[in-house]
Amino acid sequence: MPAGVTVKAKLGRDDIMMRGFMVMIALYLIVTLALPLYAMLSKAFSTYHFDLTQYELQVSDEQGVFGSPPVSVQQLNAKTGAIPDEKLATSSDGRLGLTKLFPEFSFRSPVRYRIRGTSGDAVFLIGSERYVGTEWQETDSNTFRRVVVRPVKSRGLANFTTYFSTPSLFYSIRNSLMVSVISTIITVTLAFGFAYALSRSCMRYKGVFRLIAMAPILVPSLLPGIALVYLFGNQGMLKSMMMGESIYGPYGIVFGSVFFTFPHALMIITTALAISDARLYEAAASLRASPWKVFWTVTIPGARYGLISAAFVVFNLVITDFGLPKVIGGQYNVLAVDIYKQVIGQQNFEMGAVVSVVLLIPAIVAFAIDRQVQKKQVALLSARSVVFQPKPNRRFDWISFAYCTLIAAFIIIILGVCQFAALIKFWPYDLSFSLRNYNFDVMDGGGWDAYRNSIQLGLLTAFFGTAIVFVGAYMVEKTQGFRTGRSLFQLLAMLPMAIPGMVLGLAYIFFFNNPDNPLNPIYGTMAILVICSITHFYTVSHLTAVTALKQMDTEFESVSASLKTPFYKLFARVTVPVCLPSILDISIYLFVNAMTTVSAVVFLYSSQTTLASVAVLNMDDAGDVAPAAAMGMMIFYTNAFARIVHLLASKAVLKRTQEWRVR
Repeated sequence: MPAGVTVKAKLGRDDIMMRGFMVMIALYLIVTLALPLYAMLSKAFSTYHFDLTQYELQVSDEQGVFGSPPVSVQQLNAKTGAIPDEKLATSSDGRLGLTKLFPEFSFRSPVRYRIRGTSGDAVFLIGSERYVGTEWQETDSNTFRRVVVRPVKSRGLANFTTYFSTPSLFYSIRNSLMVSVISTIITVTLAFGFAYALSRSCMRYKGVFRLIAMAPILVPSLLPGIALVYLFGNQGMLKSMMMGESIYGPYGIVFGSVFFTFPHALMIITTALAISDARLYEAAASLRASPWKVFWTVTIPGARYGLISAAFVVFNLVITDFGLPKVIGGQYNVLAVDIYKQVIGQQNFEMGAVVSVVLLIPAIVAFAIDRQVQKKQVALLSARSVVFQPKPNRRFDWISFAYCTLIAAFIIIILGVCQFAALIKFWPYDLSFSLRNYNFDVMDGGGWDAYRNSIQLGLLTAFFGTAIVFVGAYMVEKTQGFRTGRSLFQLLAMLPMAIPGMVLGLAYIFFFNNPDNPLNPIYGTMAILVICSITHFYTVSHLTAVTALKQMDTEFESVSASLKTPFYKLFARVTVPVCLPSILDISIYLFVNAMTTVSAVVFLYSSQTTLASVAVLNMDDAGDVAPAAAMGMMIFYTNAFARIVHLLASKAVLKRTQEWRVR
């Protein structure tokens, strides 16, 4: 063979099929993530205004004779001054009635009107009929009341200029950053103390404390807001402890954020502390370093990447959360709630898209930094590392126990207050117990159907999401070659974690609600809720699957290829059984998050697909706070039950499929 000549290996049937599967799942992510985001960004930079130069009018005399020449609508407006320039800016759904140009207009007048466009793309409506072009359309006075012109679309930064020049909207950025930073500092500090107590002490009941600390993951973020209202609200049990301050605003948002982000920070920091090398502590002890010095020179540096990663994860969760600020934020505007107000309250989709773009910036920056930090954290692992084993210290163990008890008590009180609120008849006047708050069918929010819809959504998301995620991870991890395609797939798989739920939900409106989109029929159905949930929680599931697949030796594929065994047989008979623990973890992760999510689906549900988490929001808006707490607790108990079933099923299944691990 001549020097410098390279021979390209011929692709086998398995290679072609695996690349085909990868391309299919990549197309799924493009359709469900990239294209909706592009539609949203396009909307943010789209501005609309009424171009009065595009229309001409002709008015008859009282006998219906059109003797006067046509006049431009712009010229007519210049004479009357009926429509000021600032009113010409509008949204995509804006409509301008032309009767404003005639101060003496009467629908009983015998006068007749003609209207036409001055160009072929001028659009106007007469009632529900749409007309385009330069042909005259004649109406009587009564019909002329229903003549409206549509706005003209253009591209530019006008929407962003409007946003940043509106103080109430611009202050939302400051508010969001402030509560996010404060919540992050408090949460990471508390979580580090809790994780340090679990990993560095010999206190009792560590398993119980871990179980309690993970409980906030099982509830929607709205629930701590409801509990705080009962504790510190206008008629709260502990209102006097607020010392004249109001829980409705930054205090409530920060307290609630600490509650629902605590387990996320705890998991990351616990992992960081778990990989500490005991040899460093032995060296410090031999040098007779004080415990305080060891803490700052060994423990903190060893866990710094975990702390930084936890900080950015918490920051991202708080700044993108919608449910908690909506329930207890009061008049304290934050970015996520602004999106909701612009879209639901004012039907201003362009401004909602602008706020979404603004919200994307800190979320993506935090995600990018977090990814870089996690890469460095992996580099800390060493094959020679020795696992740290704490030694009994009566004083420190009791301090750790007391600290964990306080944190656990805070979590239990929040959940207990919600359950208490769900069972009493009428707070604070009738504290007798009753189950009438669970009679959801007589309240706003969707009734028991909403609860059943949430279970259906959770099951469908868990089933289809696990299949899509694990197959995609397998293809990208085990496919030979195709480096560019695999890199692009990994980029698509990482992107969902950086996209806030509110942003994704709004993007789905712009993309799937477009009548020209062939996928438009799924809008308003359970299918779009399942797709949105899978996409929203794709990244963590993908990383879990990839981590499990990396633990498998590549010799499995080599032996399979030498025996000419198709890849799908290896996948079904070896890969799935070996990775079954991770597959079950992915399924329960998707189920729990589909049950608790609010932000990703609040724009997408219909009257037939109302969800329990959205019902909590709607009932709270309607003033049914106790029923909202009851529905929130139903979500908690359902997720807790699902976790127990998952645990029992895992033990039974893994006993049959993982026996090789103990041989």
